[in-house]
Amino acid sequence: MPYNVLLVEDQAMPRELFEIYINSSEDFNLLLSVSNASAAFSVCENNKVDLILMDVMTELGHSGLDAAEEIKKEFPAIRIIIVTSMPEYSWLSRARKIGVDSFWYKDGQKNSILEVMKRTMEGEHIYPDETPLIHIGNATNHEFTERELDILKELTTGDTNAAIAERLNVSVATVKSHIQHLMEKTGFKTRTELVSEARSKGIVIRD
Repeated sequence: MPYNVLLVEDQAMPRELFEIYINSSEDFNLLLSVSNASAAFSVCENNKVDLILMDVMTELGHSGLDAAEEIKKEFPAIRIIIVTSMPEYSWLSRARKIGVDSFWYKDGQKNSILEVMKRTMEGEHIYPDETPLIHIGNATNHEFTERELDILKELTTGDTNAAIAERLNVSVATVKSHIQHLMEKTGFKTRTELVSEARSKGIVIRD
């Protein structure tokens, strides 16, 4: 019997590709395809779901990671693979923490995702070693420390250094120092340039 797959993907092209890949495999049956992560829990309540392919950013801003956490608590036997094209640095660690079975960066290759699906159903946990390499100014996202990425994410709020320092429980001087390091590494002249580029490339995304 093929495994029943729930697909949660709001972008038309990858959604159609996933549907084609799943339907072409004898190992999997496309149970349902939805565009909003908030619908996933209800589908699991009312259907026999074996595997979920879940995007992180779905329709109406609903988080696939939030949905995955809720589903894993109630239906731990359902396998979940997070699929995303965004290199946001915190998603890998959060997915592991909430018990997501596997994590796959979209690359458009049929055999790649089907292989991950099969291995996940066999009990493996497939995770990339790191986020995709993204160039930002004169640097790459892999050159930033985790704390620098924390600061960079907070900068996208437009808040003051003092507000960011309070939220992260560090000193204002520490925030300023990290910002300076980010500016030096990337070569950007203003915070606005830095934040705009980081946001547009998906290096940091506010939940």
